[in-house]
Amino acid sequence: MAVLVASDLDRTLIYSPSALALTMPDARAPRLLCVEVHEARPLSFMTETAAALLTALGDAAVFTPTTTRTRKQYLRINLPGPAPKYAICANGGHILVDGVSDQDWHAGVLARLAEQCAPLDEVRAHLEATADPLWVRKHRVAEDLFAYLVVERELLPEAWVKELAAWAENRGWTVSLQGRKIYAVPKPLTKSAAVREVARRSGAELTLGAGDSLLDADLLLAVDRGWRPGHGELADTEWTAPDITALPERGVLAGERILREFLKEAAGVR
Repeated sequence: MAVLVASDLDRTLIYSPSALALTMPDARAPRLLCVEVHEARPLSFMTETAAALLTALGDAAVFTPTTTRTRKQYLRINLPGPAPKYAICANGGHILVDGVSDQDWHAGVLARLAEQCAPLDEVRAHLEATADPLWVRKHRVAEDLFAYLVVERELLPEAWVKELAAWAENRGWTVSLQGRKIYAVPKPLTKSAAVREVARRSGAELTLGAGDSLLDADLLLAVDRGWRPGHGELADTEWTAPDITALPERGVLAGERILREFLKEAAGVR
């Protein structure tokens, strides 16, 4: 039986230094493997044990990284194990096949966005007009599909985020706060749609998934079995659904646990 594993990356399988949550004594901290370098600096990590688990998973299932990252941001990650045949980037806006975007899929996404939600330019203008330079560090547009802000989290007014979410909801967009980034993403732009397409192409009969943010909720609802770590937006809101396991682990050890669960499920159907 073919098994598809569709997993979010940041704060699910890979972790920045600030997200590692190494709460144990230093001498007992796990050995870490750097899996991403940006501007000559190490940026993302997983435990060495997680790296070995991911390598084994690549042989046991169709492992498909499923991320809100742009293609450029995704391609600088150097994951251990076999190179994935499929990857989902830009929250479902692109399906990469052997590292190359499927243009037919992308064209279909653009058509759905044009029909079903307010245009990106309207959302960008609203962010520019309402976000205070006191706490905004960067305004960014990803793949001409969605927008996000890089903010000083400790200065960010919670009321502003709620107001933005309500404004976006009325225009067919959703808002997600992840670390130092606030994402505004069109509702029709989903990881789940892309995962269903990869499942169809790969002939998968069992689908597994994991994620930590509100942008991962639709992914988790689309798979047969899913896991979420003990941190992130889904944990903070106590989000749950049938066939979703809420794990207690937080930080980089949650990534290790998720990979153990993936591998156990994939091995059990072989």
